[in-house]
Amino acid sequence: MNRRTFLTTATLTAAASATAHAHAGAAPAAAGARTGAGRAPLRTWFEATHRSLDAMTTDFGLTTDKMDVSGTGAPVLSAQTSPTNIGCGLWTTVAAAGLGVIGSDTLHRRLSRTVAAVERLERAHGFWFNWYDAHDGSLLTAWPETGDPVRPFLSSVDNAWLVTGLMIAADADPSLRPRVARLLKDADWSYFYTPYDPADPVAGPGQLRGGYWPDKPGKGEPTGHHYGALNTEPRMASYLGIADGSLPPEHYWHIFRTLLPGMGQEQEPEGAWVTVDGVRVWQGHYTHRGRKLVPTWGGSMFEALMVPLFVPEPEWSPRSWGTTHHRYVRGQIDHGLKEAGYGYWGFSPANIPDGGYSEYGVDALGMQEEGYTSKGVVTPHASFLALPYEPAAAVANLTALDRDFGAYDDRYGFRDSVDTATGRVSDFVLALDQGMVAAALAQQLRPGLLQRPFRTGGFRSRVRPLLAKERFSI
Repeated sequence: MNRRTFLTTATLTAAASATAHAHAGAAPAAAGARTGAGRAPLRTWFEATHRSLDAMTTDFGLTTDKMDVSGTGAPVLSAQTSPTNIGCGLWTTVAAAGLGVIGSDTLHRRLSRTVAAVERLERAHGFWFNWYDAHDGSLLTAWPETGDPVRPFLSSVDNAWLVTGLMIAADADPSLRPRVARLLKDADWSYFYTPYDPADPVAGPGQLRGGYWPDKPGKGEPTGHHYGALNTEPRMASYLGIADGSLPPEHYWHIFRTLLPGMGQEQEPEGAWVTVDGVRVWQGHYTHRGRKLVPTWGGSMFEALMVPLFVPEPEWSPRSWGTTHHRYVRGQIDHGLKEAGYGYWGFSPANIPDGGYSEYGVDALGMQEEGYTSKGVVTPHASFLALPYEPAAAVANLTALDRDFGAYDDRYGFRDSVDTATGRVSDFVLALDQGMVAAALAQQLRPGLLQRPFRTGGFRSRVRPLLAKERFSI
């Protein structure tokens, strides 16, 4: 594997020092440590990550799900793609232009190609299906790797990430705005919404369904679950719907900070009942290593920290969202370095180094009684998500993963995961994880670059006031 060559001796010395402090449980780095953490490696990491997503984008214009980079020759692309993968490709292209990695002509050409591809994709009820062939845009009904049947599905959270990417593309290239507006005019988030029913809040929770199989009459067959945990990535769909007016603002207050006391969950929560905007809300919290925080569902990094790459939760709600995000990162760091003693940290769903895919996390940080566990598998994208909160510790951890395991590839950036017990490094990069890496680096290198569409319009007039009212019991 190609080794990283861009870090100077001085940067390596600083990173090693930061690693030592992190292992010793040093105090959190100040926000101004972004420059001290090293802008040069961040930019180099971004350029390699951008190369990976560019290589994963087919001539048709869609970003594939994953890419095998284990060989010395051309990487091998998967056949399939999803709405999330396509969104990742869009915002990475915009980030590359905003950071001067590509020019305006390349930006327009790439975005136009992808928007044209999205216009050709089969849809239902205004939304996109979960799996397409990335090479021709056809709807997948059989899984390419196995031939197993695929029942076309409309996912609320995956559509949220494609809509996010389209909004960023339209913001970056005004010539695309009419076309993107036409694509989004039928994307009505109330399709996924079950209104609140005070007489039966179990059947009518005021939350979003996971999705629908639209091959049945009417709306189709719904998933058996709603997205009930607030501090998880589906809240992006909630924000989008509240912002465009297709979801009522009170929907935000019907999503659980923790499950209610007495319900089966990882930890019996503490907190209090409050009433906000006429909605009775259980403001619960967990305590992990002495820190009060709002848990995710499974305990992974991306559940908590993918959304604030785009929606400025810590800025609009510093006492609540800003505080819980920072404490969540500290919980992940402490688990890897102190509780489990791996010497490394950063746990989130990722490629299994030996092949396949699994959900990794810190069980104590999630509501699920048998939540995600770390298993000694570290994924670099989790450290990148931590950059806004613990920049020096994140850079030190990433540097150590490369130094000790060769996790960084000069061509395409960090491999998807590392088994810290066996030393096995994944052969793959995944579009979702690379997309998070690219967005996190863009936010560090040019704060707000990808956030403009989510600071204006309905986000400013409808979402921001909700976050300003938020009072987590932490």
